[in-house]
This record gives sequence, structure tokens and C-alpha cells, in this order.
Amino acid sequence: MRRTLAVLAVLAAPLAQAAELKVTDSIKGADGGWDLVSVDSEAHRLLVARGDGVMAVDLTSGAVTPTLVPGKRVHMAVSVPGGIGVSTNGDTNDVSLFKVADGTVLGTVAVGKKPDALVYEPKTKLVAVMNAKDGSVSLVDAEKKAVAATIEVGGSLELAVADGTGKVFFNVEDKNELVALDVPGRKVLAHYPLPGCEEPTGLALDSADHILLSSCGNGKAVATSAVDGHVIATLPIGKGPDTVIYDEKNKRFLVPCGEGALYVISAEGGHLTSAGSVPTAKGARTGAQDPATGKVYLPAAEFQPPATPGARPAAVPGSFHLVVLDEK
Repeated sequence: MRRTLAVLAVLAAPLAQAAELKVTDSIKGADGGWDLVSVDSEAHRLLVARGDGVMAVDLTSGAVTPTLVPGKRVHMAVSVPGGIGVSTNGDTNDVSLFKVADGTVLGTVAVGKKPDALVYEPKTKLVAVMNAKDGSVSLVDAEKKAVAATIEVGGSLELAVADGTGKVFFNVEDKNELVALDVPGRKVLAHYPLPGCEEPTGLALDSADHILLSSCGNGKAVATSAVDGHVIATLPIGKGPDTVIYDEKNKRFLVPCGEGALYVISAEGGHLTSAGSVPTAKGARTGAQDPATGKVYLPAAEFQPPATPGARPAAVPGSFHLVVLDEK
């Protein structure tokens, strides 16, 4: 998964303020890189993947635990029932299992090469791990601390969602496609092309209307049917997206883009329409929503000019923070 931290220009003017969503707060964190974010609704905590481990934020008090559990280039961490957390270690090709309450490490499980995104599949109670380098999906049994199965797919696997019935959907970045996986059957069901979409990464699901939304690196979002994969709509977004969030309460998709804007796509009645954008911060391209409060959390930092043309700019020391958006 590419995490380009290049400073991207904010659009000259955002489309519109979207449903009164706006930046209301900022939470400081330690310096260093970051990746994907998830919310542990059971413990009411935010889990932020960092280069050296998992950062946790108490969503009630705002207290930050800089390193809840250590890791090696962590790409994502999620919680599963029973208070267990699972995080991917991209540099060591394994996942860490830990207690979300205090970060106690319960064990590690070897998976495929460069494990990246992951998602809990409730029907089988397995965690599907997207191995970005070797194109495989490892199905991890967190209770048994073992891989239940490995499914070969091919390509650079990206973010994934589970529909609750045993299916997992995920983007394949280098093939511009969406894949449907049957977890109980341990097999690939279909490869769905995403026409007009380059380097799809972020993905979210409107389960009520069976709509999947993929964010694309070329400034587009492509909506497809979770039933048969046909393309429903293609909508404009910004540059540098890496996550899609589905806001179930407000029936809308939220797409944070690294250029410094969060794009909103209304899904009312199953009809997708662009509903504006909200200024955020440059580099804020991943994030998650707390379903209990509706608040959205986006990691970001300020960046110094690149040392040489085309080089990755360094973050300004002390500038890492979480951008908090709310409707209040």
C-alpha cells in the first residue's frame, strides 16, 4: 500500500460544506509515520497504525497511548470480539495478537508477504489479512492463533470490507479491480473490473443498499453493486485518497484525500450524488468514524519542502495530530 506523503495542493475552493461537518478538534500524537485507522466500539478506542506499533486513543477522555503494542511497520489494527486486537506487521510478514485493554501481546502468526489491510469476518469469526506483496489472503483464527487457510488471488491487495454473510470484498490496486471472496468456502467468487479507476485503495460498504465504493488514485470514486459487481456510478473526489468511510446514520460515504479535503458522497435512497467537501489537512488520507458519536478522526502532519525534486518530504517535528470532525 503506497503512503505518499508528498504535499498536494488543496483545490482552489471546496465544493461545499457537507452536512455541517467541520473540523472541531485536534489530538496530538508522537512523531512518525502512520497508516490505517479503526475504531474499537467495544472499548471505545481509536487504533492508529504507526511505523513502530499501534497508537490508541481513548475516545471518551482523549487520552493517548503512544504505543499500545509494538510492531514493525504496522499498516492496520482492528479489534475482534473478546477484547482481542490484531495488527499487521509489514516488515516481518506476520500479525500480532494482543489484548486491546492493555496491549499485552498474546502471540504472533506468520502470514503472507507484506500484510497490509485486514477485516474481521463475523460469520466465520476469522480475520482476513490482505497480503499486498504476494497477492494472497490469510484467514487468521485469533482464538487459535493460527492461519485457518490461505487463498491465492494475485496482485497488490488493498482495503477490505465484510458484508456479514461470509463475503469479503477488497480492492486490487495494480489490477484496478474489486474481488469478492467466499470466506466459508475458502475461494474467490469473482473479479470485478473498475473502469476508469486507477490504483483503487479505500473501500466501504453500504450494506442496506448493497453498494460498494472504491476510492481511486486518479481523483475518482467508483460505486459497484455488492450483488453482481456492476458499476453503479463514478463520482469525482480529490487527489491522494486512501480510505472510504461509510456513515450509516447519515447515509453517506466520506472520502479523505491527501490534498487536504474530505469528500462527501450522499447515498440516500441508494442514489449516489456528490455532496460537497470539507477542508481538513494536507496528508489526511486515512481515517475512521466513531459510530457512537459520529466523529471522524484523520491522522495528519505538516510537511517540510522536499529536499530534492520528487523526494518524499519530511514531517515537521511535533506536527503529527489527529484531525477531528463533527457535525456540532
